[in-house]
Amino acid sequence: MPRRVPAVLSIAGSDSGGGAGIQADLKAFARCGVHGMTAITALTAQNTEGVTGVHSVPGEFIVEQVRAVASDIGVDAVKIGMLGTAATVDAVATALDLLEPGTPVVIDPVMVAESGAVLLDDDARAALVARLVPRATVITPNLPEARVLAGAGAGARGRTDARESTGAREGTGAREGTEAEHLARALHALGPAAVVVTGGHREEATDTFFDGETLALIPGDRHPDGAAHGSGCTHASALAAHLALGLTPLEAARAARAIAAEAVRDGLREIGRGAGPVDVLGLTRRGAGECLHVPAAGV
Repeated sequence: MPRRVPAVLSIAGSDSGGGAGIQADLKAFARCGVHGMTAITALTAQNTEGVTGVHSVPGEFIVEQVRAVASDIGVDAVKIGMLGTAATVDAVATALDLLEPGTPVVIDPVMVAESGAVLLDDDARAALVARLVPRATVITPNLPEARVLAGAGAGARGRTDARESTGAREGTGAREGTEAEHLARALHALGPAAVVVTGGHREEATDTFFDGETLALIPGDRHPDGAAHGSGCTHASALAAHLALGLTPLEAARAARAIAAEAVRDGLREIGRGAGPVDVLGLTRRGAGECLHVPAAGV
């Protein structure tokens, strides 16, 4: 019998503009050669210029979506994205109990959209740190998100100044690299098996990986002329896909870094008036409409 294609579940929000959220996740899954599934946490009215509305999905229906795919198809890895509210965090925590023990879980702690819209309220941040982060195989915050999560974690431990507790401070270049290392260690103390502080919001586009033993820097090129909407979703989804394919967290983080960078480089800058979406499927390299030239069966 042929080997089953790994099935990876995205628990995240929907982006009506197709650039981020579950739309980006499904494209990344396809790029990595796994079957993509979704449990939608929120519907957003969104385009390249901004988010104009958010409608949260009831918690019980989030759980039901996960139950449906887990009971029939199975789940080889999970990517968690937009959560929005503490009630949604609670529902996702319940849904994870439906999966086989040891199923890899990747959390992209989506807090702010590319346009600046807030996608995770304060109560949800605290719930995320308390209920989901300790269950993660890998969390993938960017530098600003890592600062916020470290602050939420410090608050949960009775400390009020995360910057003091992690040694974090504003800076550029080497200072940002040192800060990312401090934050990776601080976030690992919150319970995930591994942390990747992504480098997209740093002067040096280097991801920082820490799993409690290994501290590894994952360098990459910056593509300032590319399009980055959906890059975080793409990175986390590619990482989850590679965990489902059997790679170690560090190997998966390296593969995801390369895929996300290519997607930004090839980004669809001409789509919309705002920040264009990444192109993880290589549409710009293949040429638009290439599939239209494939003859239909029997023609």
